[in-house]
Amino acid sequence: MAGTAPRLAAFALLLGAATAADSTSEKWTAPAAEAGKKNPIAASQSSIAAGQKLYTKRCASCHGTSGNGDGPNAVDLGIHPAKHSDPRMREESDGALFWKITTGKKPMPNYGRRLSETDRWNLVNYIRTLAK
Repeated sequence: MAGTAPRLAAFALLLGAATAADSTSEKWTAPAAEAGKKNPIAASQSSIAAGQKLYTKRCASCHGTSGNGDGPNAVDLGIHPAKHSDPRMREESDGALFWKITTGKKPMPNYGRRLSETDRWNLVNYIRTLAK
């Protein structure tokens, strides 16, 4: 019985470390070199319209039409999709958003080979309009 308290304390410490590691692993961060990339496509009306069309077709089913992460397929994902309408999205660089669209992260597919580079930058421009 005397050795139980130290073992419980060690278990609690281990559990706390595992929980902390799990919570930090949820943060999806682009590599610095990718995050630093500049968007070569101006956020013009035509770019935003093209991005909106792609978003409606490829992204809205999970991220929601207004970017609230509440698309009809979001329930079945097992995670909460990014809320593009969240003002904190402005903290993400264009390069970081482009990298995330390009590489994907389960259950989000990668669009590196599915969409052209221009299409992915247009998506970034449109996603920017959702963060209020």
